[in-house]
Amino acid sequence: MIDLCLINCKLSPESDLCCIGVENGQIASLKKTHIPAEKTIDVRGKIVLPGLIDTHVHFRDPGLTYKEDFKTGSQAAANGGFTTVLDMPNTIPPTNTAKEFQKKLKIASQKSVVDFGLHAGVGDLKEIEKIAPLHPASFKVFMDLLDNGVLQDIFQKIALLPGKNIISLHPEDRDIVNHCTSRLKSEGIMEPEDYARARPALAEELAVSQALVLANHYQLPVHLCHISSKKSLQLANMSKSLGCTVSSEITPHHLFLDSSCFLKWGNLTKTNPPLRSKSEKISVSELDQVDIIGTDHAPHTLEEKEKNVWESSPGIPNLETTLKVLITHYNKGNISFESIKRVLCENPARIFNMQKKGFLKEGMDADIVIVDLKKTGRITCEDFYSKARYTPFEGFEYVGAPVMTLCRGMTVMEDNQIFPNPGRHIYS
Repeated sequence: MIDLCLINCKLSPESDLCCIGVENGQIASLKKTHIPAEKTIDVRGKIVLPGLIDTHVHFRDPGLTYKEDFKTGSQAAANGGFTTVLDMPNTIPPTNTAKEFQKKLKIASQKSVVDFGLHAGVGDLKEIEKIAPLHPASFKVFMDLLDNGVLQDIFQKIALLPGKNIISLHPEDRDIVNHCTSRLKSEGIMEPEDYARARPALAEELAVSQALVLANHYQLPVHLCHISSKKSLQLANMSKSLGCTVSSEITPHHLFLDSSCFLKWGNLTKTNPPLRSKSEKISVSELDQVDIIGTDHAPHTLEEKEKNVWESSPGIPNLETTLKVLITHYNKGNISFESIKRVLCENPARIFNMQKKGFLKEGMDADIVIVDLKKTGRITCEDFYSKARYTPFEGFEYVGAPVMTLCRGMTVMEDNQIFPNPGRHIYS
């Protein structure tokens, strides 16, 4: 008798019913017939997806836990159907030394209710060799904070490391950003809708071009975070055709919102890179050209968001809204079901080397999210587990939502209620 059997599951809207057997936290079988188990969950014909993977979160541990921590952030993840998250290193202190990396590993192991990995930051180049054996998901480089010489040194250093090491990039050109921001400030510009002019699409496109040249020269895989410009995506895909190992990520806000949202939401939609105009942005119809949706879950307090446009903190919380928005667009016929699996499950696992994640197959971790395609409601931050009490998707009428999340066979969310679960470091 196995540990758990999920009966009456549908792996896609068109598929027949099946049963998923779970043993020791892994998928033991996928069959049409019921398997005897100590516990049985009747899915009642609902859709079963692999647990979602978010390769881009900011959980703020340590140092800024008043915004979010690994407990509340991972609870928000489970509530949104995510069973694995990769945390970014721009915390206080930054996760750019082996000591700080190990410290955050300990914090996450104690607090997280879902599985996790950590991106490493880059500070002192000597620390790169010390961090690498700790298995970071990638080395994260913020191009908007570095000059060209330092970027070259980072790529060269990481290229000398053994094994496959990914560089994740925040692609915005520092000089363009600084020049445009200074000019707008000198003109006394203070309106949120002008923020996109401070960090124009050209800044991203120049940085993407530079990153692709460096990646090609040093033969390193690169991951382009939160691409906001259609031309940036074209550059990345052109580079793929020339043999460069590059992956692209888009956020839900860059995909579904545009710069006109500043007029309604003000600084609540402020993020880096900024929302783009409809003519510049990547459209929903072009999602098949993007590799990953990363939420870039970046929580702040309302007080921080409500400051003036230059002092307001950039970032949007997304873990608890993403799947609802995507499933709604599936129900409207705008997105295929397979695309949702590809960008939130399969590609994140493949690109970031998660060998037991992203697929519903025998031998994989039993990370599962059950989706009710007919569940309706309105998105409200009052339902969030995140400490961030705002969202530009507030009031969005959704059709389809996650109703249960299982991490390695353990129920961590059911009907918006979170249960304890020991999250694990996936690269250990």
